[in-house]
Amino acid sequence: MNQKVILLGNEAIARGAYEAGVAVSSAYPGTPSTEISESLVQYKEDVYCEWAPNEKVALEVAIGASIVGKRAMASMKHVGLNVAADPLFTASYIGTNGGLVLVVADDPGLYSSQNEQDTRSIAIAAKVPVIEPSDSQEAKDFTKWAFDLSEEYDTPVIVRTTTRLSHSQTLVELGDVVNLEEKQYEKNIQKNVMVPGNARKKHPIVEENLNRLAKDKRAWTRFNRLEMGDRRLGFVTSSISYQYVKEVFPEASVLKIGLSHPLALDQIREFSENVDRLIVFEELDPIMENQIKAAGISCEGKELFSMIGEYSATLLRQVFQGEENKVKAKEVPIRPPILCPGCPHRSVFSVMKKLKLHGAGDIGCYTLGAQDPLNTIDTTICMGASISSLHGMERAKGKDFIKDWVAVIGDSTFLHTGVNSLMNMVYNKGTGTVMILDNSTTAMTGHQDNPATGYNLMGEVVQNVDLAKLCEALGVASVHEINAFDLKGLEKLLKEELAKDEVSVIITKSPCVLLKGKAIRHQYIVEKDKCRKCGLCLRPGCPALTKDENKITKINETMCNGCGLCYNLCPFDAITMVDSIIDKL
Repeated sequence: MNQKVILLGNEAIARGAYEAGVAVSSAYPGTPSTEISESLVQYKEDVYCEWAPNEKVALEVAIGASIVGKRAMASMKHVGLNVAADPLFTASYIGTNGGLVLVVADDPGLYSSQNEQDTRSIAIAAKVPVIEPSDSQEAKDFTKWAFDLSEEYDTPVIVRTTTRLSHSQTLVELGDVVNLEEKQYEKNIQKNVMVPGNARKKHPIVEENLNRLAKDKRAWTRFNRLEMGDRRLGFVTSSISYQYVKEVFPEASVLKIGLSHPLALDQIREFSENVDRLIVFEELDPIMENQIKAAGISCEGKELFSMIGEYSATLLRQVFQGEENKVKAKEVPIRPPILCPGCPHRSVFSVMKKLKLHGAGDIGCYTLGAQDPLNTIDTTICMGASISSLHGMERAKGKDFIKDWVAVIGDSTFLHTGVNSLMNMVYNKGTGTVMILDNSTTAMTGHQDNPATGYNLMGEVVQNVDLAKLCEALGVASVHEINAFDLKGLEKLLKEELAKDEVSVIITKSPCVLLKGKAIRHQYIVEKDKCRKCGLCLRPGCPALTKDENKITKINETMCNGCGLCYNLCPFDAITMVDSIIDKL
């Protein structure tokens, strides 16, 4: 009997890839997909694992491995698939030699993303099959089978997950690693070189493969599951939504779709003929519903359920049983995300706020600077857009308009897509100040390494990218590095750089306060008799600082990471550094 363990959906995907004999895995960290690569690297004796600078590169690495005959995987979140779309749309024409699997994690409910999008829509446009597990066991099994499907149908395959599936745990029975025959690389220009003449010939083959897969009853058996029960109500559902249906309607008839593209319409038609009322219950876009209705099959779907947000068992009860949510939204305490105590970004934003600067923002922890009390980030679009959008502002409104604007981007995000944006700014003779907030990690997704940290996913010491030299190589003449907690120095530097009519870069260098072994911090106390209750130390919104009953500042020593921001802000020397130096990390 094989071992049974409890695994996160992401851990199960990693296990499935390992059991399938994956040889190469490349990814860019992005919640809710990050743990896939972090789990897969435990098998690094058998699997090469890497963090790529962005998702496009990750997919291209996987495509290369597939072409020469090895099974390969690229993992990303849904907005990362936008970055990887360029190679994806061509990879579907090229097909595979070794199995090629993309794991894409959607985020219904926007728990950690700037938009809600449905990966199935992109997959349909790219003409790539999509399979959707509904628990950790299926996450393992479906990922393993996806490699077989990829090779059989000569196509990349997307395994689509969601936040709820990625981060929930169920029991998984582990299997053995498959024994694969070594595939050789054979030069094949017609297959692997997508010039127009070759692509025209491949397109009909891609369409035929999808049509054949839609009618493949072996695929129905492997990925779809028919559960006939009470025939008065029949659900067509997929992914985590299946679990909600089973919780609320355990006796209903259910056709659980595991292969959501191409859709097995013949199977759905047969199911519809055996139930009185057909309900399509799918998160986000009506992908299955539209196809079912277009095929002339009567069903209900989005007229009952929203296209917005995450689904739940409660939603089903509200629609079918009239139950109201027992916890009203207004009764739930609002707990907005905040920067950690000691975060170097808070120090940077406090200087920006003092100077009344606008920030063209990017994707990362620094997005939290948009909310009170910092309120310094004006825009957030996508990875790398801070620099490009600042350039657009300057070209639209002139140099004087952006004299109180800076582009704010992190080290990992700069290497993801900020480099091209800065290159464009220099190349087109732009003007503007860019701040790279280098905290020595990819912090928001859980402290993954990137090309600037000096380490890779395999734990090896590698040559790190020198951000200052890179910016200079791009043609930026004015590049400066400064400690993020040097408030006076940063204020002076910002004033100087904003006054210039050229592209300038300021790199604030202070490691994330949660990186172990990276920072030695001091302990601070408030001398009550010196506190004037002015509140200057409280303005940056550090959660370690509060007021006592007499409105005197007090420091929660269990939360304080000793960054010294409050100490530097106090004009009355009421905050004192104690003698002992501690490493609380």
